[in-house]
Amino acid sequence: MGARGLLRTGRFGAPYCHGVGLDQRWVAFGTMSEQPNQSSFSRPGAFDLSGLSGPTTPTGRSGQPGVSGAYAVEITEQNFQTVLETSMSAPVLLAFTSAQSPESKTLADDLHTLSNEFEGRFLLGVVDIDAVPAIAQAMQIPSVPLVVLVAQGRPMPLLQQAAPIAQLRDALTQVLQQLTAGGFTGRHQPRASEVDAETGEETVDPRYLPAEDALERGDIDAAVVEYRKLVDANPADREAAAGLAMALVLQRTSGVDLNAARAAAAADQDDIDAQIMVADLDLLGGHVEDAFKRLIDLVRRTSDADRDRARNHLIDLFGAVGNEDPRVLKARRDLASALF
Repeated sequence: MGARGLLRTGRFGAPYCHGVGLDQRWVAFGTMSEQPNQSSFSRPGAFDLSGLSGPTTPTGRSGQPGVSGAYAVEITEQNFQTVLETSMSAPVLLAFTSAQSPESKTLADDLHTLSNEFEGRFLLGVVDIDAVPAIAQAMQIPSVPLVVLVAQGRPMPLLQQAAPIAQLRDALTQVLQQLTAGGFTGRHQPRASEVDAETGEETVDPRYLPAEDALERGDIDAAVVEYRKLVDANPADREAAAGLAMALVLQRTSGVDLNAARAAAAADQDDIDAQIMVADLDLLGGHVEDAFKRLIDLVRRTSDADRDRARNHLIDLFGAVGNEDPRVLKARRDLASALF
């Protein structure tokens, strides 16, 4: 029997697997209330993490460098909670491995391959229970191999034996289709780079190469086109969105005389075009706070369409810098104050 027919749907629209025949590889699970010890599995933050110790050095299986990829990460005590929290917006697969179980390593490697194929539909977290035993204890892991699906904070045992990668692909497709049918449609943003297992050096996610190559050869228009393709294909790809925003800043400021632009802005404080241009130039020059302040002050002084334009441009610059940047977070608060 193949993967088709293995999956059923429990309460909350979450998929689960039926354990018969070949399906014995798939751990049967239903609603959360049917599972033992479910109180510690209700949402991110509800896991008993009290046993986790201080910082540890992340290493991969068998002493190799940590797992890394566009949609894969080696789980450590430091990033475990953060990875769980991402399951609120898109599925996470936790693959538990051990040097004592070659089968668990094979399964994790196959899931790593599939994580790239599914392009963000799930994030793979590889948990080496030899390196981070406290996490295995916190989640009450009985043995490896074991794969747990975490969706919107709910952990659901999914797989307890290795299977051919084709069957894994088919089964994951059905799992994700069921989640999508239940309204859980989020995608993870790709990690911008991964570490080469042999050299230890970062390699660029190949999807970004056309845009980055265009920037390196000075073809800003082509970079804008390439980044826009990525954003259109996956609007949740914040890395591509940030790249597009910065490429657009480069495009707008190409060939602009800095001194002339500053003079124009100083001559008319309410000239929207002039103020926006200097904000862009400030951003490129590394004066991020100055760029934000200029546009926030412009929002305070203007109204109606001009105010909307200044606000929208500022939001675009937030994207270019990165929405998690502390300077962006402060500027957002200042913008809210200016608006209200």
